[in-house]
Amino acid sequence: MINAVLSGDLPRSRVLSAALVVILVVLASAPFIFDGAQAINTSAKICVFIVLVASYDLLLGYTGIVSFAHTMFYGIGGYGVGLALYGWGATWSSAATGLVLALAAGIVLALVIGLFSLRVRAIFYAMVTLAVASAFAILAGQLSDITGGEDGRSFRVPELLRPGFRLIDAPVLGTQITGRVIAYYIVFVSALVLFLAGLRIVNSPFGRVLQAIRENDFRAEALGYRTVYYRTAANCLAAGMAVLAGALNALWLRYTGPDTTLSFAIMLDILLMVVIGGMGTMYGAVLGATLFIVAQNYLQKLMGTASKATEALPLLPNLLHPDRWLLWLGILFVLSVYFFPTGIVGKLRQRRG
Repeated sequence: MINAVLSGDLPRSRVLSAALVVILVVLASAPFIFDGAQAINTSAKICVFIVLVASYDLLLGYTGIVSFAHTMFYGIGGYGVGLALYGWGATWSSAATGLVLALAAGIVLALVIGLFSLRVRAIFYAMVTLAVASAFAILAGQLSDITGGEDGRSFRVPELLRPGFRLIDAPVLGTQITGRVIAYYIVFVSALVLFLAGLRIVNSPFGRVLQAIRENDFRAEALGYRTVYYRTAANCLAAGMAVLAGALNALWLRYTGPDTTLSFAIMLDILLMVVIGGMGTMYGAVLGATLFIVAQNYLQKLMGTASKATEALPLLPNLLHPDRWLLWLGILFVLSVYFFPTGIVGKLRQRRG
């Protein structure tokens, strides 16, 4: 049963299996085991970024395509749903229409970019995607009457997802089942389904061809596979998953804007998560997104505590000051790349082998 659900791609490491089970259980029960908004927001962000990182790994890790336009598709999903709810009212039909339009726009744009750009060498394709993503971000900022410009758009969601909504009056396991809890489980279940769909894709015959293209595209072409077709199809699939991740993020935040979807810093974060978790492994998206976002949200607090605890020591309190959390995050990344060159998942599987 588990083998079928995971498309035959088992973790192949006890440590990895245990880590994945812990992450799944914590995310599935987050509203009931955590108090406060920060922990729930962190859990929801992890779910969204698991989908986003997995979709990018489909390009980079499985197909060998370096793209800098992934946040553009992420933004299309966020803006599609957000602007639909803002302009057409807080209804499910508005959200569904916005999602369908965003999916169509994202896939068509990925198809056009793929057909016209994937014939060139990898570095030139990366530059093309960077230019397109930059143009889209500028356009979103300039069309302030539609997108809200740099301020973005806040919008209302359907009543079922509003914090004031109560599904039942009595609390369940000490937690009120509010619209916020329902919204979280929509994000969680959607992320789980999309992740399993990604596993199915990469372990299908189509996914095997993508890996063959990654290893040697000339040999794959010689065997009769149309590499441009497969690369373009992978580009469209990854774009569709990124659009869905953006839509989930917009529904959770009830806001969409350039800083939350189109920022180049998000693109760099996605790259870091893929490398930390392990390229060419869908499970790497889970570990990479979880570790990075937890560090991003809690490393600063942890350093503040450590700085106070070492006040009597020379130099150390200054090094552990919360304002230097980005320095330590960078050091952690460098160490992870040095000790885990194939990513955490790759290292764990090598040890198992």
